[in-house]
Amino acid sequence: QVQLVGSGGGLVQAGDSLRLSCAASKRTFRYYTAGWFRQAPGKQREFVAATTWSGGNTGYADSVKGRFTISRYNAKNTVYLQMNSLKPEDAAVYYCACAIDPVALRPVEADSYGYWGQGTQVTVSA
Repeated sequence: QVQLVGSGGGLVQAGDSLRLSCAASKRTFRYYTAGWFRQAPGKQREFVAATTWSGGNTGYADSVKGRFTISRYNAKNTVYLQMNSLKPEDAAVYYCACAIDPVALRPVEADSYGYWGQGTQVTVSA
């Protein structure tokens, strides 16, 4: 079982940047699709970004495309989410996730992921 620990959230102003990190407890994580989701109060959890095991293929929600970048450093079993030009509507609890299968056929769907981090809060003031 893979344990994921997310970190890097905080309180920032609109236009600022943050980098979230997600460290996995097992080396096998490096062979699996990884993703980031977020959930704002009163809203459903939504897809933010995903990357294949190699980092060679990535995907983003339209709302963050061009501002957020997902990457991974497999030597450290870690996935990152670089968030630039943050907006108040980006405020949420951000969760990292590890796919159930090495290649997630539907990486935008939460059901494709079997392991989740504890969530890290991102707050963006206007």
